[in-house]
Amino acid sequence: MESLMCCDVSFNSIPSSSLNYTFPRPRFLSSLPLINNHRLSLPILRAQQQSEASDGSAIGDSKVDTTEWKVRNSQDEIAATQGIRIRRRPPTGPSLHHVGPFEFRLQNEGNTPRNILEEIVWNKDVEVAQVKGKKPLFTLKKAIDNAPPPRDFIGALKASYTRTGRPALIAEVKKASPSQGVLREDFDPVEIAKAYENGGAACISVLTDQKYFQGSFENLEAIRNAGVTCPLLCKEFIVDAWQLYYARAKGADAVSLIASILPDLDIKYMTKICRMIGLAVLVEVQDENEMDRILKIDGIELIGINNRNLETFEVDISNTKKLLEGERGEKIRQKDITVVGESGLFTPADVAYVQEAGVKAILVGESIVKQKDPTKGIEELFGKDISVPTALA
Repeated sequence: MESLMCCDVSFNSIPSSSLNYTFPRPRFLSSLPLINNHRLSLPILRAQQQSEASDGSAIGDSKVDTTEWKVRNSQDEIAATQGIRIRRRPPTGPSLHHVGPFEFRLQNEGNTPRNILEEIVWNKDVEVAQVKGKKPLFTLKKAIDNAPPPRDFIGALKASYTRTGRPALIAEVKKASPSQGVLREDFDPVEIAKAYENGGAACISVLTDQKYFQGSFENLEAIRNAGVTCPLLCKEFIVDAWQLYYARAKGADAVSLIASILPDLDIKYMTKICRMIGLAVLVEVQDENEMDRILKIDGIELIGINNRNLETFEVDISNTKKLLEGERGEKIRQKDITVVGESGLFTPADVAYVQEAGVKAILVGESIVKQKDPTKGIEELFGKDISVPTALA
């Protein structure tokens, strides 16, 4: 039991629903160990294996890998019942030989992602499995203990909204995207972050995905260590609770969870972990079903409405207004949830439109990171100077 406590999550502190899905259980799950009358879930089992490995590396023989694939496919079936269309891994399972690049296995086995988000998620699943084997949870726990204390991400957004009367800005450090390619050739993440802070950004989002966005956790860490005082959001495709600890160890103050990818139980479980290690959580939604799901989860304080369809990459800022009308908007006000408008915001008219719809913060990357002077880009986005007066800085 001691090995399980390295991740700050005890069985007494996690709802029993987080350990066992109430879904018909395949017979192979009986092979997973029982502790305190609870069947270990895959993430906890993997954490235990990593902690007990004598050389600090993950245990990963073919028998465990096959069981993992079966468990995860069962989880995909559960996700489908909640309207989640994104499959978390190729449907035909792992390669028989577990060798060669991920792309080769896709072609060889006839597995084709149905859209760009699914492709990103499949690659992220493999990437995380490779990295977490080299950085077990107990090593991240030590890194978190030595990391700078977390800063108040949500508090910074509220303070900015009060000061300016405009939606608080989460400015995104973003070099590239799958839809637009490279956004800025002369990309210096630290200098861009400092320019954002000088321009009045309340918080800064840092893209950490390398393959599709040319980001990195090194960028996140460099910005934190450079003396930027704005709270930092780790903008990543989270598919495993291990990533939360890694983000915190690298200096993140908040993380984003994507409802299109994660079932409700995962979001509840990960939100609980984030509270324990000091991370704020921005849950991103893109349609009515996802908004309704998230509004049923207790403890959600920050919801991002993405105006970009993550499957097609089409953008429509009226999506924000649609999701904040009627009963949904009323529930958000009752729960005192801060709503963040995301994607498709380029002009003062765009900012005013989503503010009128009920947004109190916006997350913007493309329209300001492309500017030669990002500080000036922020002023153009809002149609006014929102920087902090020198006397208040």
